[in-house]
Amino acid sequence: MSARLPCPPAPGPLEAFAVQFDPLFHTLAQRHGFRTYLAGLLMPRDRSKTLTALVGAEPLIQAQAAEVQQLQFFLSESTWHADAITAQRLSLLLATPGSAPSASGVLVIDDTGDRKDGHATDHVARQYLGSVGKIDNGIVAVTSLWADERHYYPLHVEPYTPAVRLVQGKRDAAFRTKPQIALELVEKARTAGIAFQAIVADCGYGDNNELEIILRERGLPYVLARRSSATGGWAPADVAFTFREAAQNVAENCWHAVKRHFRDGHVEVWWAAELTLAGHGPGKRGRAVCATTDRNTLPEISTWYLTTNLACEQAPLAEIVRFYGLRNWVEQSYKQMKDELGWADFMVRKDRAIRRHWELVCCAFVFCWWHADCRSRVSDTTQQPESVAPSSKWRKKNRRRQSDAMLDQVAARGTGLAGPGVLAGTLLECILELAPVH
Repeated sequence: MSARLPCPPAPGPLEAFAVQFDPLFHTLAQRHGFRTYLAGLLMPRDRSKTLTALVGAEPLIQAQAAEVQQLQFFLSESTWHADAITAQRLSLLLATPGSAPSASGVLVIDDTGDRKDGHATDHVARQYLGSVGKIDNGIVAVTSLWADERHYYPLHVEPYTPAVRLVQGKRDAAFRTKPQIALELVEKARTAGIAFQAIVADCGYGDNNELEIILRERGLPYVLARRSSATGGWAPADVAFTFREAAQNVAENCWHAVKRHFRDGHVEVWWAAELTLAGHGPGKRGRAVCATTDRNTLPEISTWYLTTNLACEQAPLAEIVRFYGLRNWVEQSYKQMKDELGWADFMVRKDRAIRRHWELVCCAFVFCWWHADCRSRVSDTTQQPESVAPSSKWRKKNRRRQSDAMLDQVAARGTGLAGPGVLAGTLLECILELAPVH
């Protein structure tokens, strides 16, 4: 067997990350395309991250340029498998000390939608899009994400195909609801060896009784949100029927103060209580919990109604609140992947190319965590004890030299463009700034 041809290196620290995926690509062109795509996604955004933007080409005049066409072929036609890239990405996370799942993390299930014109693109139809808060023409993806107080990262993503796109509608064998897709993503996470203390999801999934029943039957721990108007099942007229009614019936001395700490240093005192309503409560199939900022008024915007199969001994009230509080990370992930990494900027139509684009965005996102962990380990090993404290001027110059060595091993690709290592640090600062500690 002939030796592989060397691939032009990716900018800066991205090369050390990209080389770990090389065995999954069959040709030099594929390895080069992988590096080019990630580097383009990680560059600061000055326009939508279409294929022309990723290689720095003018969108109209240079749309047929060789670099653009090569990247188009890499995304749409080349013979590599997104599932294999996903598996390697998760293996890197599991093997990296700073990102390996901790014993206190959760598995967040959610979905996100984005506008797309026309109907030629696979999975696109008129449906509810969370990004715009209404029914519109677009594409929806169901996602899973792992999170604890330190960090978070995407695991798997699966496009949702509306029934109108299928020949037999909801009776079509290929049709799957979002909760059904969510269950598949849970099993994928377990197969990948992702540890978690609970599966967390908002009311879009919590109000699906079938999903809750299956999770309970499989013995999988969960904390699911419910709408305030949701019911626990059939109940006599004189018994609380909705979750809000059950919360209003809680005696004042049954509320427990729970402190939530945020990364900007502020602390919020929330109130939490066990609820009793049909199907949930002491001696019933599961627990129902209310967490709120005001136990008297139960404001809609800052009140959670939750169900869980975790016993009080496994997870007291404060822990249930902590678990669901970690769900905020999924919103942060969407913000970063869409605002910075071009999640919805793809201009391809086929299912395979769309899945590949999403996986490459996830790889770019994970590179930020991977690079941060490598940087911290390099910093730890290079620190030397000093008998005399160095001057502030010396520290500033030395810090710059170390930063240059780690982040700017090669020049930026254009005037005003930071290298991917620099952007990785910037992205991490943004995604950590507003996230809750618990």
